[in-house]
Amino acid sequence: MDNLSRLSVIKALIKYKKLNNYLEIGVFNGHVFFRVPSSSKVAVDPEFRFDAWRKLGKIFVNPSNAFNKYYETTSDDFFASAAPGLYASHKVQLALVDGMHQYEFALRDVENTLKFATDDVVIVLHDCNPATKQAASTFEEWKSNNFSYQWNGDVWKAIVHLRSRRSDLTCFVLDTDFGLGVVVRKANQRPLNLSADQLRSLTYEDLNKNRKEWLNLQPPSYFYEFFGIKP
Repeated sequence: MDNLSRLSVIKALIKYKKLNNYLEIGVFNGHVFFRVPSSSKVAVDPEFRFDAWRKLGKIFVNPSNAFNKYYETTSDDFFASAAPGLYASHKVQLALVDGMHQYEFALRDVENTLKFATDDVVIVLHDCNPATKQAASTFEEWKSNNFSYQWNGDVWKAIVHLRSRRSDLTCFVLDTDFGLGVVVRKANQRPLNLSADQLRSLTYEDLNKNRKEWLNLQPPSYFYEFFGIKP
């Protein structure tokens, strides 16, 4: 249970909560996407790291991949152009946000997903609990170090933002897989009260001092408790 991954969370939500219409932002090589057992999956990434042969091969491994839809574009462009038609009648039920690991990008992906989502949608954010200041560095710092270490960025700020500014959402972070943020449409019972200016100026040191409270950090077992799922 301590090793609960984003894939196992997604699989459990599909199996036990019947959330089928899946969106993944930040697909990269498809490590998670191709293994998701849903016949309604949408992949969004500005540069897929797989070709047509790999897509074909993954159909034999997981037949539901035959119905995948692929959008090789930025998430902003996807939501502006493709999403309105795509989700006109069949809205997002489950999403993984794992694109650019920066506050503004992650926040925008969550808020845009919510515009095209069902009332019972569950949004999972990866990389919400960086263990070190280096892991929480900027993209430019990571790039200048030749991408040589595990990078989580400041996705954690998106969680703090939502808990401070969206009273209609409940957010928590599971202490596993570099921090799995979970966002649902449910009145926020434990809100934070940071202003927009405060949010922009937050540092890793601030997170370290307030990690449990700000992230609503929970053990992996809380996932099963919150959703009423038997592990």
